[in-house]
Amino acid sequence: MSAMRDAIAAELDNAVRNIQALAADAAMQALLEQAVGLCTGALRDGRKLLFAGNGGSAADAQHWAGELVSRFYYDRPGLAAIALTTDSSILTAIGNDYGYDYTFARQVEALGQAGDVFIAISTSGNSPNILRAADAARARGIRVIGFTGASGGKLAPLADICFCMPSSETPRIQEGHELIGHLLCALVEAEMYPRNAG
Repeated sequence: MSAMRDAIAAELDNAVRNIQALAADAAMQALLEQAVGLCTGALRDGRKLLFAGNGGSAADAQHWAGELVSRFYYDRPGLAAIALTTDSSILTAIGNDYGYDYTFARQVEALGQAGDVFIAISTSGNSPNILRAADAARARGIRVIGFTGASGGKLAPLADICFCMPSSETPRIQEGHELIGHLLCALVEAEMYPRNAG
């Protein structure tokens, strides 16, 4: 077997073990059930879900918001979700006027309302702009769902619910985030608009 195939097999094995750890984690499953309840409760009350992250986590924020606004498994009415990572004019204005650490907090202040849910994604759990946004959310009565790595970082104590992936490796953390994020979208969709409802 070539060195490249060895590397491929090792990476796939690491990813599989990471997913198996998640599948065996009953506490993580209970947190997911709670997170679905937070999100559907907000949506049923006419509130919205706000998503934010940096780098690859910014892509997750946009991806998951898109799954809810458009569709996940099937056609149904759109669900109120906003990625705070997408408006380059807002991001650069805040970065220029207040500093990068405020890119999401300022948007939470402007767009967030009590009863909303803020989904904060940070592989380290220590991204300053995510932490400031979580603080801003809590100050406004907005519940916080965190996505982090194994340590939870500084984000974990700021979150009502925190998904701490069973890894300290960024790729494994991100793969876990993607799986849990997809489950969250699928379950929120199914709870809000059951596929077989009359």
